[in-house]
Amino acid sequence: MPRPPALSPSRAGDFQQCPLMFRYRVIDRLPEPPSAAATLGTLVHSVLEELYDLPAADRTVEAAQARLEPAWRKMLEKDPRLAELHADPFLEREWLADGRDRIATYFTLENPQRLEPAGREEFVELQLEDGPLLRGIVDRIDIAPDGAIRIVDYKTGKTPDPRWGEKKERFQMRFYALVIERLRQRRPALLQLLFLKDGGRLEIRPTEGDLQQIEFEIREIWGEITAAAEAGRFRTRKSKLCGWCSFQDACPEFGGAERPLDPDAVERALGVRPLTA
Repeated sequence: MPRPPALSPSRAGDFQQCPLMFRYRVIDRLPEPPSAAATLGTLVHSVLEELYDLPAADRTVEAAQARLEPAWRKMLEKDPRLAELHADPFLEREWLADGRDRIATYFTLENPQRLEPAGREEFVELQLEDGPLLRGIVDRIDIAPDGAIRIVDYKTGKTPDPRWGEKKERFQMRFYALVIERLRQRRPALLQLLFLKDGGRLEIRPTEGDLQQIEFEIREIWGEITAAAEAGRFRTRKSKLCGWCSFQDACPEFGGAERPLDPDAVERALGVRPLTA
């Protein structure tokens, strides 16, 4: 059975970046070419998840790095389209070397031999009362002997400049803190983001006010999404990030023609039917 409509941190971020991009991803489900950066992130995440299957003493940087290429071959078997990322074997080797560097950086931030996660790649869902269903995957959940909860997220990119960045990362982590608090009846004590490109770290100790604020923001974003769905109009929002968008050929900002909206697809994706349908 298809899952009911829900909001995740990434989809909320898509809508805030550009409602039309959100529509093409969530409603129209237009295919996008694989991204080398996103695929590397998926690959490194899978290695770090599987690392904790090993006995503690065997969780070494060498063991983790040795798992990278086999994990990549498995990804290629599941999705042969990923082979398009590296037509040149030399570029593929360089890309894998970059992945091994990210794994080495992880070991400068934590000692996995001293950790026993309570959850890895944990799927979570929470129905907000009179609001959206929240959904996501938490990279890692640690629980201390006294019951204190830590949420850890791996970022394969570089540490954002606090003057211009961090908004997206802080939204994501507070989103998960709200979900985990409601599901486990205890507020996480620490939210930790580890940036594996440069070894940066961002730590957040959420307060009750933080979680009240994030719930308000989530409800506000969902209200904007449902209003756009009811109106049948997902507007463009041009920014510097447009250069990385896969949908320029169907975007009026770049001379493309916006695709006709399918009311049935809107209802399937968001549980809302356009009033003009």
